[in-house]
Amino acid sequence: MPHGARRARWRLLTRARRRGCLGRAALRSLGQGPVTGGEEDPRVTELRTAVSRLRRELAALRTDFPDRATAEEELAALAAMTCEGVPEIPRLRGSLLVLAGAIGSMSALSGALRAVRAAVDLFGAPARRGQESRPRPDHSSDANSPRS
Repeated sequence: MPHGARRARWRLLTRARRRGCLGRAALRSLGQGPVTGGEEDPRVTELRTAVSRLRRELAALRTDFPDRATAEEELAALAAMTCEGVPEIPRLRGSLLVLAGAIGSMSALSGALRAVRAAVDLFGAPARRGQESRPRPDHSSDANSPRS
């Protein structure tokens, strides 16, 4: 792993430790929840669980591949996003795209990657560019429509 990638990963992990996210993830992986605190968005919980699973499976994978560091960094960023509350959908989609590009060819990780995608899809479909501002055209007044 290049030195710069190690440094970036270390920063993300340090931030997550300061927020106390790593302890909660460890409890959740053992089937236990936090003793105190409010209710959390179930979508965030599902995403955190899927990211944690993919991180574990990637760590257990003995095969080295060129984009492994990229995948680890992106998973660390996703884990940090889940600690901050409800993440931004465009950032989630971008991270999913980077992950798919980095580990998409690794068939051993396909199930865990599919779980991350399903968790990201819980946050809703991506908005299409330009459709928010433009109203749908009314086809009944179209000049090319048949007249009765």
